[in-house]
Amino acid sequence: MLVMTLGLALGTCALLPAQPPKPLSPEARALIAKAMEGLDPALPLVDHHTHLIGNGKGASGIEVNPVMRSWLHPKKRLMTSAYLGGVGLPDDAHFDEAYLARLAEMAKAFGRPVRIHLLALDRNHRPDGTVDGENTEFYVPNDAVLKAAEAHPGLFVPVVSIHPARPDALQELDRCADRGARFLKWLPNAQNIDPADPRYDAFYRRMAERHITLLTHAGEEKAVTIAGAQAMGNPLKLRRPLDLGVRVIIAHGASLGMNEDLDHPGAQASNFDLFTRLLDEPNYEGRLYADLSAITQANRMPGPLTSILEHPEWARRFVNGSDFPLPAIDLVIWTRSFAKQGFITKAERKALNEIWKVNPLLFDFVLKRTLRHPKTGAQLPAACFGSLR
Repeated sequence: MLVMTLGLALGTCALLPAQPPKPLSPEARALIAKAMEGLDPALPLVDHHTHLIGNGKGASGIEVNPVMRSWLHPKKRLMTSAYLGGVGLPDDAHFDEAYLARLAEMAKAFGRPVRIHLLALDRNHRPDGTVDGENTEFYVPNDAVLKAAEAHPGLFVPVVSIHPARPDALQELDRCADRGARFLKWLPNAQNIDPADPRYDAFYRRMAERHITLLTHAGEEKAVTIAGAQAMGNPLKLRRPLDLGVRVIIAHGASLGMNEDLDHPGAQASNFDLFTRLLDEPNYEGRLYADLSAITQANRMPGPLTSILEHPEWARRFVNGSDFPLPAIDLVIWTRSFAKQGFITKAERKALNEIWKVNPLLFDFVLKRTLRHPKTGAQLPAACFGSLR
């Protein structure tokens, strides 16, 4: 899948056709049908990790730091072009509304109920609670996801984002909870949040009282980050909210990078190993989970996915997440490697590539339902694709 390479080089990444694509082949339709087997048709399929994105030109309140579009910062400009262009929409004042419509369109193609958790992203804040606009690359306000969920009940689920150092953090948490929010998103490496900071204990207690689940990135962050902040993605720092009664979903299963082993100061360990250590702690049973977003991306394959398939006691604690729009970027997920390593067959790869060209969101789901351990044949449990248990 190399269609994207030229688009990235030119700063555009339009992939999804403006006109209805030609019908899928019988083989592709059969693979989709097979992916639905074993899933209760009365229950919705749930995507716990979908980004609400915008280009900063509309009325949604979404902001894009000018640095992210500057030719003086080609890497950031390229990344922004990939995110915005991957859904094949014009980069105009109507992008934000069109993106939601495109998500709804792709969800409809599943042919059964789908729940898409839309993620807000609060600004970076300094320890004193003031906004750090210079280090805020993207801002997606809570009202954007709340309004989307209210406009599309049953389809979009709001996942708000509140920096705990904000002077109004508790008030904003209550406001969002009163409007139906039950999930909160952090990206510590980008937002300058230390999850182990005791100053946030009151915030954690209020989250537990309001039954708000924390969906937080852990591990190394490649896309949106600030200098020197990778230590904030240490999975062991999440013991603090867990111990205060907060239910936590660790995005990506902390499947990238290294960090200090806080249980053995001075030693280093992979973030994934630190995360699975938490999974193995009996105290966190029923409170600690992870999502599958980014697990199938090329820069994380094949180690974490293989380990998850080899440990059913871990796999049952994962929930699905697409990390959309990243699956729409063909440099991110390499089906050729999946086939070469034995996770899928060549015929399945061909069908999956066909689905990707039409609907990357559906592709992500079908890929995860299709892949199997190359030696044992173990697959991800069907329960991963429903609501959090």
